[in-house]
Amino acid sequence: MTERLPAAAWTRREDLAALVTALDPHAEGNCRWVGGVVRDTILGHAPKDVDMATTLLPEETAARLGQAGIKAVPTGIAHGTITAVLDGGTVEITTLRRDVSTDGRHATVAFSTDWRDDAARRDFTINALYADPRSLELFDYHGGLADLANRQVRFIGDARERIREDYLRILRYFRFQARFGSIPADKASEEAVSELAAGLKGLSRERVGWELMNLLGLPDPAPTVRRMAELGVLAHVLPEATEAGLALLDTLIDNEQAAGAQAVALRRLAALLPAGPALAEQVAARLRLSIAQRKRLAIAAARDGEETDARALAYRVGIEEARDRLLLAGQATAPLEGWNVPQLPIKGGDIVARGIKAGPEVARILRQVEARWIKAQFPDAGQVFAMLDEIVAHTSAQGG
Repeated sequence: MTERLPAAAWTRREDLAALVTALDPHAEGNCRWVGGVVRDTILGHAPKDVDMATTLLPEETAARLGQAGIKAVPTGIAHGTITAVLDGGTVEITTLRRDVSTDGRHATVAFSTDWRDDAARRDFTINALYADPRSLELFDYHGGLADLANRQVRFIGDARERIREDYLRILRYFRFQARFGSIPADKASEEAVSELAAGLKGLSRERVGWELMNLLGLPDPAPTVRRMAELGVLAHVLPEATEAGLALLDTLIDNEQAAGAQAVALRRLAALLPAGPALAEQVAARLRLSIAQRKRLAIAAARDGEETDARALAYRVGIEEARDRLLLAGQATAPLEGWNVPQLPIKGGDIVARGIKAGPEVARILRQVEARWIKAQFPDAGQVFAMLDEIVAHTSAQGG
């Protein structure tokens, strides 16, 4: 019985139909949907990206797109990839390939016209699924459909060989395990990632950081991260993670779910690390996180476990940063919902206008008013000016 891809909204897009017509006007079967778009559609998920594989050489792909008036961008032409720019989004179109050699980071490939060659060089069986764009017939060369049904994440062919082609596949394995896998996991895959984990040290920190953050951003990565630790993989990626950190990650995810909070990878990363901004900044730098990410991670890591005043905390560090700290501490985030951080209604000039000489005394009074304002839960300007007048009167009475 021929298995077919379930019809989904994206399969009925007119711009995709025009793309197929441009590449395969005579229905010769020279292009197929491939990878995540097929996998996710089978699972009933909305795919993030639409990718296509083709027997056409990249130059021919670009030429046919041009003839059809479709913008073609040579985003990875050395590896056979042309990006078609459509009304509904971009589509990466890659010529079938077979690996010639690899150094564990980069592969040398040759173009192919054999769909099995292309399938054999992919990482996991569930990612080597193809669909005819017209009939939606599915093509499965490595048992990916059965693995998808059984929630099994399994390398294609010899797991060690697949990993040696690109050691980043170790982290991809765990990311896919967290998304699609079940327990117990595939024994051969786990043995391979554990044995070859040291190869992760040869990868660029950017690639490692990207995969780690994508893993931590999944709905519940905690069981997978713990398994990474048990298999000796986490020590090569995040040696700073502790058993206490693994336990806190479990608790944090429970707290997030109870509060209906969005999953945030940086917050989960902070949970894995010992408290303290200095170490967090070192980790962020090693993983090549952005400046904004580094700042947020450091604030989360500065937790003290006793965040009792949600709004006062948000005033000091920001709404999202406060939410991180509260969830890590197991404190309520409800006071932050629908609340915007206010600005102190007075400025130094208001103090000078009351007869205080510009200088350190103005700054001292301003800090004193701000402290009272925060403690009083940010009352309106009238109450703040009353606080100011009281403090100025007291200062004057003291001869300040």
